[in-house]
Amino acid sequence: MDYRAVELAIMERGVEWNFEPTLDRIAALMDVLGSPQNSYPVIHVAGTNGKSSTTRMIETILRERNLRVGRFTSPHLVSMRERICVDGAPLSEERFTEVYEDVAPYLAMIDAQGRRLSFFETLTAMAFAAFADAPVDVAVIETGMGGTFDATNVADGAVAVITPVSLDHTDYLGPDVETIAGEKAGIIKPGATAVLAQQELPAAEVLLRRAAETGATVAREGLEFGVLARELAIGGQLLHLKSLRADYEEVLLPLYGAHQAGNAACALAAVEALTAGEDPLDPELVRQAFLQVRSPGRLEVVRRGPTVLVDAAHNPGGVQATLEAVHESFGFARLVGVVAVFGDKDVRGILELMEPMFDEIVVTRNSSPRSMEPAELEALAAEIFGPDRVRRAERLDDAIDIGIGLADEAGEFGGAGVLITGSVVTAGDARLLLKADEVG
Repeated sequence: MDYRAVELAIMERGVEWNFEPTLDRIAALMDVLGSPQNSYPVIHVAGTNGKSSTTRMIETILRERNLRVGRFTSPHLVSMRERICVDGAPLSEERFTEVYEDVAPYLAMIDAQGRRLSFFETLTAMAFAAFADAPVDVAVIETGMGGTFDATNVADGAVAVITPVSLDHTDYLGPDVETIAGEKAGIIKPGATAVLAQQELPAAEVLLRRAAETGATVAREGLEFGVLARELAIGGQLLHLKSLRADYEEVLLPLYGAHQAGNAACALAAVEALTAGEDPLDPELVRQAFLQVRSPGRLEVVRRGPTVLVDAAHNPGGVQATLEAVHESFGFARLVGVVAVFGDKDVRGILELMEPMFDEIVVTRNSSPRSMEPAELEALAAEIFGPDRVRRAERLDDAIDIGIGLADEAGEFGGAGVLITGSVVTAGDARLLLKADEVG
């Protein structure tokens, strides 16, 4: 098979968001594969927002310690290969194809039992198999959706990281924060360490109850670890972090926003939890690691003159964090939004948060079939922004051109910017159109 044929074979297994609350199929597959997920320690990351950035930070710190690390994230921005990384790089097309061909006979075996593996289950199995074959010293695994019944939960994480929990995927995970937190809490296993980001009180209570039930050790942001101080710096922010075994000063993080500082604190605590019993991390190692952190599609500057930012925020919690970071770090005199969202999201809630920040908004669609139709999005935006502040384009490339043109009207020194956001797919499409660096 060639790489494109492998992509098509995986996509034929359905859509990523087809969530079924069962681990039966993936567990059966892991059994016939020889349980590769048990071949290495796992740091498991769940939550509503910040999972991918936190996963990347954990990976970078571990690699700075000269460990071989496997990273599994989702969804991808441009290429399916981005999801499965070893040594900080996506599997090559050749290696991705080899891994699929290794797993395919076992997929067929489970399929033949009337239990057809899904798109996400297939990629999860490939990641676990690739990491065992590498072999890696540690795997950092991001959940796809939820926790308890997420396919990645066939692994027992020595460390479970729960980033902030808020409302998202309510059709699948539950109608309120408590129920969603209960689903995310399923990755906390007996004897593990639970690293908990700051949470809304209802979510915190659920997570702490799960930790108590499993006998997990708990590390809470704001108590056992956290951000002691942060200030703006060129290209990001300068942090003073309190972790589980030491304080780390003058840590330059080349990402924007208080939410990314919190993600950094969680990542550092997760690495220290995995290495419990060892000496504190070398402060210079920590500084060098964070200096190398990248999180493509997360408030990423992809163009200057005017400044164009791409961000994957797709729910009210994520949008709020993004807009606060833009306000703090960029201070645009004029900000134009280019927005394409999925129709099953809280679109009104997202637009209401955007209204005070965007001087004008250009609504469009992204490449996903879940994307809300531009005319429908325009009508909703007009209610919130007023029709004079809303433009519509049927294609994202045209919307970006309109957004940049509106920003250019402010002149070279007008302090205008463009924020392209609303979905991971929107961010990925925009990065491709604007020829941003390859995702690694």
